[in-house]
Amino acid sequence: MNRKNSKMKNTYPIFNFKFFKAYLIQCRPYLLFLSGIVGLSGIAIAVTENISTNLWSIYLAFVPLFLGYGFGQALTDTWQIDTDSISAPYRPLSKGVISIKSVRIVSILGLVLSVIILVYLNFWNIILGALSVFGLITYSYFKKNFWFVGPFYNAWIVALLPLMGYISIVDSKSFSSKLLMLVLLSFMSYTNFVLMGYLKDISADRETGYKTFPVVFGWNRTVWIGDIIVLLSTVLVLLTVETGIGIGIASIATILTIYGQIYAHLAKVKEESYASIPVEMTVRSFILWQIAVILDIHPNWLVVIIIFYLFFEVFLFFRPEKSQI
Repeated sequence: MNRKNSKMKNTYPIFNFKFFKAYLIQCRPYLLFLSGIVGLSGIAIAVTENISTNLWSIYLAFVPLFLGYGFGQALTDTWQIDTDSISAPYRPLSKGVISIKSVRIVSILGLVLSVIILVYLNFWNIILGALSVFGLITYSYFKKNFWFVGPFYNAWIVALLPLMGYISIVDSKSFSSKLLMLVLLSFMSYTNFVLMGYLKDISADRETGYKTFPVVFGWNRTVWIGDIIVLLSTVLVLLTVETGIGIGIASIATILTIYGQIYAHLAKVKEESYASIPVEMTVRSFILWQIAVILDIHPNWLVVIIIFYLFFEVFLFFRPEKSQI
């Protein structure tokens, strides 16, 4: 009891500067680039169909999509403190310096505001936005109890982002084949990011009763499933891009993620300390596959995209715990 009271006394009050600093760490800002790029890829396809699009609409759609991952990540973390306290004790929620209630309040407010902005651009975003918030709230339950659902359940939420970006620019009731391929690519490649990400939490998930795929079937089978998903993702992106720059960047992404898979296969000890490189490669490949699609149709965006990617690498490099993504 005394320990609990002491912890509560050290909890930063909501809307305090120290709270927001801690909340930012909880959001994993290096992963904002993930939702940002997948949202931007949907926007990029829409711009090709709406030549009158102004920059203001692009910025207004991009910002909530970029920030959405952070709000969503912090929200789902409030249901996973049991396992995070073991595998990621550095996180503010695990340390108890910010409370579950305050994080949920800020996260839900942030998500609602983001959806409102997207609804302003296209009313139908209210459906996609509601689905994404529902998915985030219920994800931890499925992750903990159903080994075959977790990665796919998380991935369908991310797969909504290119759709939200697209309809924010184009008021259309039909979707192009390129957009549908992009949604499938986003779904498959993010599935592998989640699946391989589970490798870094095997011990903590096992101890706290999470029935993730690695906990149930082990390291080796998880990596083999990841190989299949990488193959499917590669096929999808090569069916989506057409130009030299698109194929080139897609190939680089594929090489990186294959390197990560091989590293996981050849790990001398199948334990969490060997998971960071495979997981890093899945993040990089996810972002680069999206970049391949964007530059395939908008090569004139090259400079902006390079700057975007460099910022991602800088934030990734300075993350507080190198073994965690």
